[in-house]
Amino acid sequence: MSQLIEYAQRIEDSQLATALHESLYAFPLLEGTHLLGLALSVGLLAIIDLRLLGLILTDIPKEQLLKQLRPWVLWGFVGAFLTGIVLLASEAASILSSPPFAFKLLFILLAGINAVIFEFKAVRAWIFKGADSVSRDKWAGGISLGLWSLVIISGRLIPYFIPHG
Repeated sequence: MSQLIEYAQRIEDSQLATALHESLYAFPLLEGTHLLGLALSVGLLAIIDLRLLGLILTDIPKEQLLKQLRPWVLWGFVGAFLTGIVLLASEAASILSSPPFAFKLLFILLAGINAVIFEFKAVRAWIFKGADSVSRDKWAGGISLGLWSLVIISGRLIPYFIPHG
């Protein structure tokens, strides 16, 4: 882990990270863009998940809703991911030392695995043998909603667990 922290410290000492720290507007603009990407992707995912749970928009077929919202979810995620990498560079060593950051990455990974399982019906049918598609969709929606909530919570906790000194 110490090699990772040393590498992160070099990133934190880079010209990019220095420019972010010295600019009055760069960090807040990046953070705002990161939050907008997150709001777009997770907000739309919440709509999809609530539909999968059968709680909202039950008159719209799931496949139609997914087809229309999927590109927006992906673009929001790409925006949040790219700005997140740049934001990480500004305080890489500190953030990597924050336990909630590790949890955030774990929850993102698990949410991604859940999405892959949901998207590939053959895999989904194999994992949920005997369950009808409504039950599988509800499980996928509930798990997704929970994991993305944990991503947001752990992301918000990162600054409170950054070691000082």
